[in-house]
Amino acid sequence: MQALIIDDENKARRLLERLLQEQCPDIKTILQASDLEAGVEIIKSEKLDIVYLDIEMPKYSGLQILELLEDTPVNFQIIFTTAYNQYAVDAFKLSAIDYLLKPIAVEELKAATEKAITVLKGQTINHQLKDLKKAFNQLALNKIALEIPKGVIFISHDDILLFEADGMYTKVYLDNGESELICKPLKHFVEQLSNLSIFYKPHRSYLVNLKHIKELSKKDGYHLIMTNSKTIPISKDKRDEFMTVINQVFNT
Repeated sequence: MQALIIDDENKARRLLERLLQEQCPDIKTILQASDLEAGVEIIKSEKLDIVYLDIEMPKYSGLQILELLEDTPVNFQIIFTTAYNQYAVDAFKLSAIDYLLKPIAVEELKAATEKAITVLKGQTINHQLKDLKKAFNQLALNKIALEIPKGVIFISHDDILLFEADGMYTKVYLDNGESELICKPLKHFVEQLSNLSIFYKPHRSYLVNLKHIKELSKKDGYHLIMTNSKTIPISKDKRDEFMTVINQVFNT
């Protein structure tokens, strides 16, 4: 981790640096600035994790850091270092992870730094989870996750011929000739794929991929014959709707 010490007193900076080197091994790099303006320039150019910020400095107070940063994102934790008394410092906790009273006590420094590191690690995990979720959201645009006894398989929508209800289970027929029994009712997949127009529910027990229809048969009632030769009934209340769409699209 990388830290920055902003303090106008050279002796205070060197003392804090030495304490961090001795007591906080997670911090590998320690930068220094003698005033807030110089510190802000470092913040803008470096990827910092923790900033140890003195409050009473010439020209700019440490409390003005957000003013000088303007639109620069604050992706680091701030620990104030100050000679202020306890009552005044309490207010600073609203904008900082912690504060340290001068002269700085070793245990308080370690505790404040560990608190900042814990928060930073939590943020890193959250970012990783968000990135992973984003990647899976992209995957979900083209594939569906099917839970099977041995794990989860990811199948392209185009590779699914149809879903068939089997009580509280659903049988999924795939383009490669295989099928999987999934421990979810057909309703689950109907709702999950409702935004994909290629899937159509011609009957209460079936959800078919229109891309895999081979034939419409009117023998002994209306039936769809899929590319795997499986016959799917079209319920009476869906026949007119289905034929109307076919006539409109294919001009039969």
